[in-house]
Amino acid sequence: MDILNQKSSEAQNNVSEFVKDVARINQEIQELYCLDEVPWIVGYSGGKDSSSVLQLIWYALADLPPEKRHKKVYVITTDTLVENPIISTWVKKSLDYMKDAAKKQDLPIEPHLLYPDIKETFWVNLIGKGYPSPRSKFRWCTDRLKITPSNRFVRSVVRLNGEVILILGTRKSESSHRAASMEKHELGSVSDRLQKSLSSVQSVMYQSSTLPNALIYSPIQNWKTDEVWLYLMQWENPWKYSNKELFILYRGATADNECPLVVDTSTPSCGDSRFGCWVCTLVNQDKSMEAMIINDDAKEWMQPLLNLRNELDKINDRDKRDFRRMYGKVQLFERNVDGEISVEPIPGPYTKYWREYWLRRVLEAQ
Repeated sequence: MDILNQKSSEAQNNVSEFVKDVARINQEIQELYCLDEVPWIVGYSGGKDSSSVLQLIWYALADLPPEKRHKKVYVITTDTLVENPIISTWVKKSLDYMKDAAKKQDLPIEPHLLYPDIKETFWVNLIGKGYPSPRSKFRWCTDRLKITPSNRFVRSVVRLNGEVILILGTRKSESSHRAASMEKHELGSVSDRLQKSLSSVQSVMYQSSTLPNALIYSPIQNWKTDEVWLYLMQWENPWKYSNKELFILYRGATADNECPLVVDTSTPSCGDSRFGCWVCTLVNQDKSMEAMIINDDAKEWMQPLLNLRNELDKINDRDKRDFRRMYGKVQLFERNVDGEISVEPIPGPYTKYWREYWLRRVLEAQ
């Protein structure tokens, strides 16, 4: 009983400290916002981290008197056009709610849904140009589909205002790589909380880009996953979009259909639920879509998409590709397989037959 009382007391203290941290961040956001005329851009994916950041900013601005809400806060989301359709619908509805709520509450928050240029879209490149499905050594999709549209918007704001502050939902606890990246950016601190955009911005929308005249602010960088969910469950969504539905969405995308609020390190969370492009072959399998289909009969209609994604995910696809490179020339390389050395042409784009085949498969899935 003493142990239970001790754990209960520790949990209450942790919650109390977290409430103070939320109040501190609220004040910090207000101070940074009122500091200058530099507009803000919030990277919003509709996931738990970006939702928490935007919610914090929303509440902080709402607490300011109207005369102090002097500069725009742009909220940008990039739709690659091959997003998980459930998530894509969720995000678009969220932006609609956001737009209406900001107008009613007289807040300078302006949502924007961005898209890649038609010539840069996934199917134009894979079917139209014959690009093979993306691999870690030929990751042609991320820059075209996500980075370029968002960076184009950021640069347009910089051209008009000279500078911009990017607000991101990155957290150090997400991975050791993420923590190392964020600590590297902290080396270039302009103030205690603003970092220069040095070489790369690690988030859903920015991965490898140089953005001059852009500062980065990550208000929840020290939060753990359980604290993110605690905030979303205990603080109502200010643009009236259900955080509980977001929680259910994550739970449905988790293999064991469990997504508890974490109270100690022994409790699993649904922080591993990752949403992204349903065609992504940069991961071994689309666990979130698989879990959605298994956990909910109403989502079985996505099975053809998953089947197509798995069919694209073939590492050895030389039989589907031309022996010439994209520019029409043959380029040879020395290949060593189990000690046997052979000289072979570097495979180029998908052949006409296979591009027609992928087109048929996409239309069948559609």
